[in-house]
Amino acid sequence: MALRARRTPRLRCLAGSRAGTALGLVALYGTAAVVSAWPGLGAFRSDYLAGGEPGFGEAAVGDHGQVVYRLWLLGHQIAHAAAPWRDPYSFQPLVEPQVALAGWPFGLPFWPLEAGLGPVVAWNVLQLAVVVIAGLATYAWLRALGVRTLAAALGGLAFALAPYRLSQSADHVLGWISVFLPLALLGIERARLASSPRTADAWGALTAVSLLTFVLSGQLHLAIGGLALALAYVVLHPPRRALWWTLGGGAAAVAVGIVLRMTVIAGSELGTRRSLAAVASYSAEPTDFLDRWHWAPSEELVYLGWLTPLLALAGFVLLARRDGRLAALLGLAALIPIVLAFGTHVPLYGPLREVVPPLQNARVPERLMPVADLALAALAAFAAALAADVLTRRHPGRRGNSLSLGCLVLLVGADLMIMPWAATPGDEDNAAYAVLATSRPARILELPLFEPGRNEGAVYNLYTLQTPRERPSGYSTLAPEPPFAFYWRFGRISCGVWLPGDEVELRRLGVRRLLFHAGLYRARVAGGWFGWRALEARGWRETARGGTVSLFERTNGERRRPPFGEPAHEMPFFCRGWSRVRRTVEPVAPLWIYGAGELTMDFTSARTTSAWVWADGRLEQTFMVDRRATVRLDLDGRRWHPIVVGVPGLFDLGMPYSLRMRRITFPWQ
Repeated sequence: MALRARRTPRLRCLAGSRAGTALGLVALYGTAAVVSAWPGLGAFRSDYLAGGEPGFGEAAVGDHGQVVYRLWLLGHQIAHAAAPWRDPYSFQPLVEPQVALAGWPFGLPFWPLEAGLGPVVAWNVLQLAVVVIAGLATYAWLRALGVRTLAAALGGLAFALAPYRLSQSADHVLGWISVFLPLALLGIERARLASSPRTADAWGALTAVSLLTFVLSGQLHLAIGGLALALAYVVLHPPRRALWWTLGGGAAAVAVGIVLRMTVIAGSELGTRRSLAAVASYSAEPTDFLDRWHWAPSEELVYLGWLTPLLALAGFVLLARRDGRLAALLGLAALIPIVLAFGTHVPLYGPLREVVPPLQNARVPERLMPVADLALAALAAFAAALAADVLTRRHPGRRGNSLSLGCLVLLVGADLMIMPWAATPGDEDNAAYAVLATSRPARILELPLFEPGRNEGAVYNLYTLQTPRERPSGYSTLAPEPPFAFYWRFGRISCGVWLPGDEVELRRLGVRRLLFHAGLYRARVAGGWFGWRALEARGWRETARGGTVSLFERTNGERRRPPFGEPAHEMPFFCRGWSRVRRTVEPVAPLWIYGAGELTMDFTSARTTSAWVWADGRLEQTFMVDRRATVRLDLDGRRWHPIVVGVPGLFDLGMPYSLRMRRITFPWQ
């Protein structure tokens, strides 16, 4: 009893110290998360913390829509005793339910949060929580390595606020999943320090689960970097049990990745090998690494700070004197992703793609940047820790040393702060979808239609949370060919151009209701006036409206005024399918002409190309463009005439087969 009495105060003090440190760390990283989200916190309950696109009266465009949908889908499927990795709503009934990755593992906490608070608040809470988790996981790993408390806190803050990681949390799941990088290393390090085999196995299992999570969440490219980092790390610090867990988790991740690549990716329309030209559009430039406010796509936001890289460089030099192998590993982990992020700007990138199969499907060469972010954060922490050791030896017991290190923590936070999130409208309770929810289940079609690989379709994913319904459209970069074929055929009805057989085919597919998104028309697609008028001409009537979203059903009723003005009669109206220079960029390119008389269209093509033209719902001509061709049509009636130019075999990646309308002569000219 006496022995216990003597030890109790010390244990209480130690426990209190740990609790205080934990609270301080949560406060530090929580404050960092709040400051990062500051521009969007004013609408925390109604708007998503995401890219900040305007909504134009409805949910805003952004990849966050797909991520929210996948997070929701996991819990929704489990609640209905269905496979949580399947999407039963998108592209139905064109294909079998698609594999829906990205729900694991954050879909598990999202499930109860969404049920109690709604999807917007659930997303926002998790968005902030992931920043805290990233900081705590990195701190715990660095502390296991023996790094001082404040220096480890600095490393955690550097990774939590890493600009690329944060920006990839706004619209993608990559930033969220990157927290498993420090968790994988933490498992290895804690297994090495474990006092019992059972504890070592528990920590080793954390590493295995982390490695498998990269693949199960769909982040195959990050999985390559995470697996390489973990294997190299466990070889440098070879605890036997952690080694086997790492090898086992890595083998499972590789097996699952190969299966996904041979099935889901290989069977997708866009999953085939991407061209270097596609990679070039996302390749980072040197200024991207230095410019905090560089207005570029989030994939190119690779700003590393100014102070943080200098600290990391100093940390590399200092660490190399004490542990050369660890310094080499962290140095390569920082350098290799940065070099790869330059993409086509590096001469060896092209040949490297030839021998590394995963890179052949990669469009964004920066996907491994979270590995570099973690390595730089760790090296910066080592620099701070080693500097603190020197100061302590020279000035023992001085509180100024801790104060100086604390100031350095704040400086690193200020150096990396970019505030990438903004309030992004969610339209969580739309009246049109609420009415749809009370009707009998049937397939729906949402207008305007978008190509399956375009992120505008993610808006419809968000509305699925309100009213789950099957639809032949959807958004997925891994969609197979049938959804693309559906879009190539029916995309023109967004602009009001219907051809014989369209209505019969939609009825065969089970489409009974249409949702017309006027906000999306205003933001992304021209031709809303024609789309609305064409629906009413075919017996569809607006039966409910929520904001700028209208529910259309086949029923008797009065026609409503379209929420757009009629285009000018004096100019042809080119719908989506044409570029600004009047070049066909889709297999079907519609336009509208007002007037009566002879219409003349002169076409050019870079190579011999076959094409056809429909006018007023009739096939008028099939012709061949041998460098040049002229098409003449007689249009009857002084009204709007739908014209459709078709280029069979033309897809978005097949530009050599496109046509350019060099000149168009109006009937009244």
